Amino acid sequence: MTRQPHLSVLRRAERESERGSATIEAAILVPAFGLLVLLVVLGGRIALAHQVVQSAAADAARAASLERTTTTAHNAATDAATLTLAGQQLDCAHVDVTVEATGFDAPPGAASTVTVTVSCAVDLADLTAIPGLPGTRTVEATMTSPIDRWRSQ
Repeated sequence: MTRQPHLSVLRRAERESERGSATIEAAILVPAFGLLVLLVVLGGRIALAHQVVQSAAADAARAASLERTTTTAHNAATDAATLTLAGQQLDCAHVDVTVEATGFDAPPGAASTVTVTVSCAVDLADLTAIPGLPGTRTVEATMTSPIDRWRSQ
């Protein structure tokens, strides 16, 4: 009569053949999981940057609409956008504020608007908190504000 190996001996042999596999799995999965977390953080920071730039564009459009001339409207919009971006601690490598203020030429009583576009080039290293990460991401927002139709010229 031949004796069959005990079931626990077989299980132990199976376990021993898989020794070290958890280490290999961890070596593969931990960096992949870290990259996934980094991408989620980057996406969230880009969304936050979009919100800050939209807020800056809204503030700039409102500031421009309160002015009386195209030149002062452009200056007020630039100042308001810069102040909002700095106040929200968004560090832009380059800020561009474009003001479309043809509404200032409208006669009193006519409805008109001023449109402001704020563009901010954000370094990816600032968004991800990884120093030295190359590249920038340009975030842009456009807002429109009505000009008081009965303003004095």
